Amino acid sequence: MVTGGAGFLGSHLVDRLLERGHEVLCVDNLFTGAKDNLAAAATNPRFEFLRHDVTWPLSVEVDEIWNLACPASPIHYQHDPVQTTKTSVLGAINMLTLATRLGAPIFQASTSEVYGDPHVHPQPESYWGNVNSIGPRSCYDEGKRCAETLFFDYQRQHDLPIKVARIFNTYGPRMHPADGRVVSNFIMQALRGEPITIYGDGSQTRSFCFVDDLIEGFLAFMDAPPEVTGPINLGNPSEFTILELAELTIRLTGSRSQIVRRPLPEDDPRQRQPDISFARETLGWEPRIALEQGLERTIAYFKALA
Repeated sequence: MVTGGAGFLGSHLVDRLLERGHEVLCVDNLFTGAKDNLAAAATNPRFEFLRHDVTWPLSVEVDEIWNLACPASPIHYQHDPVQTTKTSVLGAINMLTLATRLGAPIFQASTSEVYGDPHVHPQPESYWGNVNSIGPRSCYDEGKRCAETLFFDYQRQHDLPIKVARIFNTYGPRMHPADGRVVSNFIMQALRGEPITIYGDGSQTRSFCFVDDLIEGFLAFMDAPPEVTGPINLGNPSEFTILELAELTIRLTGSRSQIVRRPLPEDDPRQRQPDISFARETLGWEPRIALEQGLERTIAYFKALA
């Protein structure tokens, strides 16, 4: 079962699990997900879709649970912050309760946002973070932190097999064109010939992982022995400034867009770069797709939507 399976990451995971020969139940309330993302999966007889909100209990019979349900872009998770927190916390409780009843291994899609605006760079899994608990991003950041707590308490209390992955900035086909994330924003603005909006001076950094690489990391993690629980960083350690990303996007799209600057949003992290030493050593995994190559594929996807 993949919760959030109609979303950007979830739909790619569904496709890979079907390629492996699994029967897949996709659970999604379609708040940010889309059935169009499941066009290929929908024709597969081993695929099933269930419209359901994970904040409500669910009783199904499955062998493995992947919990990806939660809006992940600031525009979407700040639209209804109370519901975002409920999705992370109540969703985790409901999925962990189901996994405990079934004795099924369960994967949690956590986030690099648990590190907040970090004082340690790059961020290792041992870093506890610097998170504002009452800011506009807290519904997501603290919701995911609480979900991690629940996962490890269920493991200790119920001997439940868990996997907790901390996902860093990921991009690729099936991103929502209006999700407000920097890659989709820049590409859409460039394709329309609109000014490309940079918040702050553009010196803040991000590390961008192409979706195919990330999903391979998911699968390697779930295939690892039960004692490898995480949390484990999954992302691309190549660090770029936001200004570099804007300039690269303009070049690859052939756009004449100009760069404009706006004030930096509250609690926006200045740096984001994963230390993936643990993933390299434990899973034998690291990203292989360079930013320029991944952007070309993502730009082609957005062009096809126009």
